Amino acid sequence: MELGYSAEYEAFRGEVKAFLAASWPLRGDEARLAPDKQASLFRERAIAAGYLARSIPRRYGGSEQSADVLKAQLIREEFARARAPGEMAGIGPSMLVPTLLEKGSEWQKEKFIAPTLRGDIIWCQGYSEPGSGSDLASLQTRAVLVGDEWVINGQKIWTSGAHRADYMFCLCRTEPEAQKHGGISYLLLSMKQPGIEVRPLRQMTGAADFNEVFFTDARTPKDWIVGKRGEGWLVSRTTLKHERNMIGDAANALATFRALVSLAQRTLRDGKRATQDPAIRQRLVQLEGYVRAHQYSGYRQLSKAAKGQDPGRVQLMNKLTSTNIGHEIAKLALDLLGDDGLYEPGDRVLGGPRTNAQWVGQFMWSLGSAVAGGTANIQRNVIGERGLGLPRDEAARGSAR
Repeated sequence: MELGYSAEYEAFRGEVKAFLAASWPLRGDEARLAPDKQASLFRERAIAAGYLARSIPRRYGGSEQSADVLKAQLIREEFARARAPGEMAGIGPSMLVPTLLEKGSEWQKEKFIAPTLRGDIIWCQGYSEPGSGSDLASLQTRAVLVGDEWVINGQKIWTSGAHRADYMFCLCRTEPEAQKHGGISYLLLSMKQPGIEVRPLRQMTGAADFNEVFFTDARTPKDWIVGKRGEGWLVSRTTLKHERNMIGDAANALATFRALVSLAQRTLRDGKRATQDPAIRQRLVQLEGYVRAHQYSGYRQLSKAAKGQDPGRVQLMNKLTSTNIGHEIAKLALDLLGDDGLYEPGDRVLGGPRTNAQWVGQFMWSLGSAVAGGTANIQRNVIGERGLGLPRDEAARGSAR
């Protein structure tokens, strides 16, 4: 693992810093625009300068730069330091766009990637069903080809953002006679059409980010299929890989830990700062050890990738490690809050000062993140079977039948 950067890369860091110093925050009349408009305008300039959407061809709205994982890391570091808007986050940019780049047809890339990167269209993911969560391949939502359209009937659940999404990427059973992994297709469809009903699901945080979605003869064009008919399971693995990478990013864990330290520094216990309590200090040190191990594991993987080497099975650990760290941070935060932990939960945030209510929301969200991108227990099975070569868990085998 090499943690230093060469003179060439440090020179590139200087270029990034100079761009940020000149471009962010916005100035003059532009500084009076709404925050989302400011972010959008900055991202356009950052893409034109070659600092965002680097892996995406210009014809799809990207900056089409040569792959360089070290330059990408430097950009992330300096954008974070300047608190400048980075890549658009969310299901569309982080999961669908890389899937289309790998598996999509040319017209799909041209139609969907650029507006998704700009945030002009919003996506949701139609995977889980009431009886098909961890055993996703048992899904029952059907799509039947009638003329030039797929006609869809069934139900999806835990669909994040469906109430505000413009489009969905969806797994449907198109070959009912095929073995369950082989009879699935990966379809794109508009959420703004008859035959789709979205019902919000109220969470314990009080929010309603998740939804259940019902399809009654909903339709999508025949060519709105990603990959080949009946090979949607293979396409979905590409999407899931990017989802786990998004959740497992060590930068999120580090930002949350720093916010926890800030909370401990301003929290009083028996008239003293919580950071003066030996028990709290011990828990903070242990947590920082986990966070730094996760961070440096990421650096090791980055170093491998920079040399064109396979980082190996340690990649399988990223999502599970990040989930565990997030939950332990949230537990300590709730202990620090004491009676204030009884506040009604607020929206979680990824970095910076947080209200007590936001920390309560963070704790509740940390419980749910163990399910996102594949449950923690499923992740352990994947690590054991694919990473360590252990025999398959008989209980998991039985539930998948």
